Amino acid sequence: MPRTTSSTAASRKRPVNLTLSESLVADLKGYTTNLSATAEELLTAYVVEQKQARSSRQQQADQTVAGWNALHADIGSFADEHSTL
Repeated sequence: MPRTTSSTAASRKRPVNLTLSESLVADLKGYTTNLSATAEELLTAYVVEQKQARSSRQQQADQTVAGWNALHADIGSFADEHSTL
């Protein structure tokens, strides 16, 4: 479940070191007065996006496995005709 802005603001904060170029920080000052809050908001959105992408990839993999298993149940294994026993 995505975190909301209010839950992000209410959660415990932890200081971290973040290195950014001076020119980027100078540009950012024109867009935001609270770089930490902006970075947290953008990173939270990034994490949500990555979790959704991972979930989508997992669903695709699960569907692929289910398809192969259904094929195997219908026609058997491709290796059945080439048994070395």
